[in-house]
Amino acid sequence: MEEPEHAPMSVSAHTVDRHAGRRRLMAALWPPRLSRGQLVVALLLFSLGLGLAIQVRSTNDHHSQLRGARQEDLVRILDELDSRQQRLQQEKAELEQSLAKLENSSNQAKEAQEQTRKKATELGVLAGTVRATGPGIVLTVDDPQGQVKADMLLDTLQELRAAGAEAIQINDVRVVVNTYFTDVSGGGVQIDGKKVSAPYRFTVVGNPQDLTPALNIPGGVVRTLESHQARATISPQQKVVVDAIVDPKTPQYAKPAPK
Repeated sequence: MEEPEHAPMSVSAHTVDRHAGRRRLMAALWPPRLSRGQLVVALLLFSLGLGLAIQVRSTNDHHSQLRGARQEDLVRILDELDSRQQRLQQEKAELEQSLAKLENSSNQAKEAQEQTRKKATELGVLAGTVRATGPGIVLTVDDPQGQVKADMLLDTLQELRAAGAEAIQINDVRVVVNTYFTDVSGGGVQIDGKKVSAPYRFTVVGNPQDLTPALNIPGGVVRTLESHQARATISPQQKVVVDAIVDPKTPQYAKPAPK
């Protein structure tokens, strides 16, 4: 007895099944279904990659500037870094010495008062409430074309601070922690609301051997001023006097936070 023959499946049926299988596969894969944890990890990886890319680019730009610098400029930069490290080490040693005196003194109350008076004097210099004197430099910025703006003076101030300046006066304005610069229409700059005109005279107390190289580094303050037709003259001195003072203002909102 012969078994009945089955009719072969048509080509069109195979095609339909194949297309249906593809549609089911695509429906399973797209759109991707991400959990909240996977999404957070993806965002963190993206942020990390972006940060690394920015850091690499910034490092490459800095290295490019250093590759174009002259040998004497590189030596000056290294000397400045060494000087900054020495200042930090000296400050650390002074703090440790003060702590040792307080711990070992037989009359801790008297020693604490002496330390407090010394610290008050130091803070007065930083706050601009007392005059200051010592070795330093006088930086004079001549601006015959009127191209020096507030941001350039601010950059100069920041460079001096980074190089270890301890007291600064610009013309007759004492520079303190909240000093601000604004441009004035018609020429000139306002410092803390007081108009200051060229030539701009920075009287700075600090180590001249640290301050002078910091201003002369490649692409630094002096080069920037010269690119705007200004002329910067640096005069190291054994003794300068910062005699402008400010009246301390009582904070309106800020109060000491409890320990």
